[in-house]
Amino acid sequence: MNAQNKILIITDAWHPQVNGVVILLSALVESLGRLGIDSQVIHPGLFPTLPLPKYPEIRLSLTPWRFRSHMAQDPSQQVHIATEGPLGLAARSYCSRREVPFTTAIHTKFPEYTNILFGTPISWGYGYLRWFHKPAQTTIVQSKHQADELTERGLAHLRVVGGGVDTQRFRPQDRESRDKPLLLYVGRVSREKNIEAFLNLAIDAKKAVVGDGPDRHRLQEAYPEVEFKGYRKGESLVHEYAQADCLVFTSKTDTFGLVLIEAMACGTPVASFPTTGPLDVIRPGVSGVMDSDLEEAVSQALLLDREVVRTESLNFSWESVARRFADIHRIEVSQGFD
Repeated sequence: MNAQNKILIITDAWHPQVNGVVILLSALVESLGRLGIDSQVIHPGLFPTLPLPKYPEIRLSLTPWRFRSHMAQDPSQQVHIATEGPLGLAARSYCSRREVPFTTAIHTKFPEYTNILFGTPISWGYGYLRWFHKPAQTTIVQSKHQADELTERGLAHLRVVGGGVDTQRFRPQDRESRDKPLLLYVGRVSREKNIEAFLNLAIDAKKAVVGDGPDRHRLQEAYPEVEFKGYRKGESLVHEYAQADCLVFTSKTDTFGLVLIEAMACGTPVASFPTTGPLDVIRPGVSGVMDSDLEEAVSQALLLDREVVRTESLNFSWESVARRFADIHRIEVSQGFD
């Protein structure tokens, strides 16, 4: 492998965590490999860890400063710091001290998350983001609307890469007949996802939740009529998407929303608030409906043509995402996907 075609990715989010950041990074690493780019990932599983308060499934590295022992000794490889946690901080410090060029990424609305979960002022969160990402050559973001919001907050050198979907894996299936529409939520079951906006919908429909998190037990007791299915992976997840009549996306703090295009690839229309993420993914009246009245969005989304929804998902390609990522890191790509 040519040294110029190597990249080191440092991330605080990795398997066995189940979230959008892990899904995106995993697919990106696989896609880069198919383009002939060798990715080395430094992640929490390589270190002793401690569970994050309120999120025990997320484990933070206890000895992040030891990440250097896991680095391949190759000074020519590109460096990408994907998260702002302990490992990201250690990598930022290492690169800054040694004047090693690096890029960063902003995958979530970190200031809004910490405000909802811990009550910290949003201004503190954006102050931290400005400090963390300032020395990066480029900061990768997920959508144009996210880039616009971050620019207004004082961040610079932003480039949009986005996310993709494997349309061979996520695909339409034969669907079961039912007397009521099936509404689906997929994602973390926690406060920052605004899931109760879905659970409280006054629509004559069945509701199912795929995912887990710190609020599951409380919400499962409060909404016994809703089926909480826990995590689903592989074909089981594809089945849940394909059987649903509408995916309801309630988050107002996501930056892209991979579940949106996964559902679309299965032919399932989406309903959401008009927020960052959906605004860059949903084609109104074609693949989904956005409305500040979520019930209205769901009612209209149920009328959309599933074949057209599926066709719209073909605009999102992991090869395109990987090529944009490679271009930012000045890695030349001569081959295409197998």
